[in-house]
Amino acid sequence: MGNRILVTGGAGFIGSHIVDRLIAEGYKVRVVDNFSTGRIENLQHLKGNPNLEIIEGDLKNEQNAKEAVKGTDAVFHFAANPEVRVSTTNPKTHFEENVVATFNLLEAMREFGVREMVFASSSSVYGEPQEIPVDEDAPVRPVSVYGASKAACENMIHAYSKLYGIKAVILRYANVVGPRLRHGVIYDLMMKLRNNREELEVLGDGTQVRSYIYVTDAVEATLLAWRRSHGNYEIYNVASEDWITVNEVVNTILDELRLDGVKIIHKPVLHGVGWPGDVKRIALKIDRLKALCFKPRHSSIDAVRLTVKELAKEVLA
Repeated sequence: MGNRILVTGGAGFIGSHIVDRLIAEGYKVRVVDNFSTGRIENLQHLKGNPNLEIIEGDLKNEQNAKEAVKGTDAVFHFAANPEVRVSTTNPKTHFEENVVATFNLLEAMREFGVREMVFASSSSVYGEPQEIPVDEDAPVRPVSVYGASKAACENMIHAYSKLYGIKAVILRYANVVGPRLRHGVIYDLMMKLRNNREELEVLGDGTQVRSYIYVTDAVEATLLAWRRSHGNYEIYNVASEDWITVNEVVNTILDELRLDGVKIIHKPVLHGVGWPGDVKRIALKIDRLKALCFKPRHSSIDAVRLTVKELAKEVLA
């Protein structure tokens, strides 16, 4: 393990929490972010820290990728467009932000001899599984361009691992939530309630099933997998050990915000999902992570409740 670590997308939601943890543990961290979805506010509390370097750069640009990688010992690759729904209306965004950026990053790593990568993948690579929860050996059959782009990145990383000796840890995250979150169902619903506390539009029929994991648990899992993986290419599901429905998320938000009498309007498409490319049910087995002595501290419902409390202070106050 090297001492200088590059965190791509380090001003984003999960990336900034990874930066916090690495800095706290004494690593020198370089962040590269194009700030299309990342926010400098997520790193403001680290301003002036001599162990943090921030570069505004775009990995879709080969030279930016080289400048970011040069002089580092390991790469935590968290740069991506996180909005799954974007792939319905603008699929090119996910191809460029995810696939092209990852290829340029891998080429830069090859050129400068950087041999360690941690990659933020997604449960979306599994698509719509017939049974839940799924383990890491389940078929990869994405139904969104976002999921397909993550699967493509995994395959490219696998090839570079085999061809060029890059040690790679692939993390297939469930819905990661917590402070600084600015996308996804919890944030979207809270923004709708900020504008209208009389009625709430919910995409889908409300019975969609998801696992949620609190960001501190996700970061702990990430560091454990990085440190304790022994193979050259390892895949880990990252999730809590349970799952809940969108309706349970809605009820938790309303309960935490102490809102009564809100009219719920469901907007389902297809088989009850929220949009084309959305999945009805997805949950992950984490036995492989548990074998590394990982145990999530928070259940899905606890993760949602804690996130609502934090976001109420961040965006509703």
